[in-house]
Amino acid sequence: MKQTIETYLAVRRAGGFELKNDEFLLQSFARFAAERGETRVRTSTAIAWAALGPSFPQRDRRLKTVCGFSRFVQLEDETHELPPAGYFGYRKTRPKPTIYTDEELARLIKAALALGPRGALRPHTYATLIALLSATGLRISEALGLCLSDLSNEGLVIRQSKFRKSRLVPLHDTAVLGLERYLKRRRRRWVVDNDHLFITNAGHSLSYSAVYCTFKTLLRAAELWPESGAPRPRLHDLRHRFAVRALQASPTGRGPASRHMLALATYLGHVNIYATYWYLEATPELLRGIATTCETFCEGVAS
Repeated sequence: MKQTIETYLAVRRAGGFELKNDEFLLQSFARFAAERGETRVRTSTAIAWAALGPSFPQRDRRLKTVCGFSRFVQLEDETHELPPAGYFGYRKTRPKPTIYTDEELARLIKAALALGPRGALRPHTYATLIALLSATGLRISEALGLCLSDLSNEGLVIRQSKFRKSRLVPLHDTAVLGLERYLKRRRRRWVVDNDHLFITNAGHSLSYSAVYCTFKTLLRAAELWPESGAPRPRLHDLRHRFAVRALQASPTGRGPASRHMLALATYLGHVNIYATYWYLEATPELLRGIATTCETFCEGVAS
């Protein structure tokens, strides 16, 4: 089964998927099946292996990984069985996002500018990073991966981001001015051999772990740290804020709104537009409009 798995991974990677976790899981499954003397996918074996996952979501993920592999190999060998993907009955739920208000965002940026040490680049790095995430809806990984060569007159060039897709992100004039101020300060005091846009005081590329820890400090300084048991605001919520604000400002009417959703999905770098439609859940104004449209349609059908 090992050779078949390698072929499956090679075909999918040719389509742009990394599949690091899938490779680990499928190799684990192959070893489990081999211990049972099996060289083909068997439903009972797949379920038994998936059930070894330490959590409900992980058991579901393990089984669905085998299902994807089985669908592929069945095309040439029907003796492989296809396990029921929904066997564990797990349904993925998204955490409720924090939609930062303008005042809360201003407090975060103010807290970033108050970071030490005095006269260092660090305060301006974090203030610019937070402002850029809010103004563009970039993923934090995309922002940290930006290089000076990715800045163009047309906007930001996002290279090989999630799902290995590249795209151009236009910038508002205010965002351009903010980046220019940061770059002027960066180049004046930190002449380093590092092409990354966001760097540390020592001139190294800014890491996610450093940003994650610092952001927790900023939440406390901005008095945004939640009460016990409440969900903590996340960096990724700045992306949610951008998407929701874009939807709130979208044109009314079914046709314009649909075109706006497609444009937003492209701008955010979503592979599937269903990921973009999820933002409707956090946009009460649009949900009310959808509900009204549905009620009008149903009333028309009933009459």
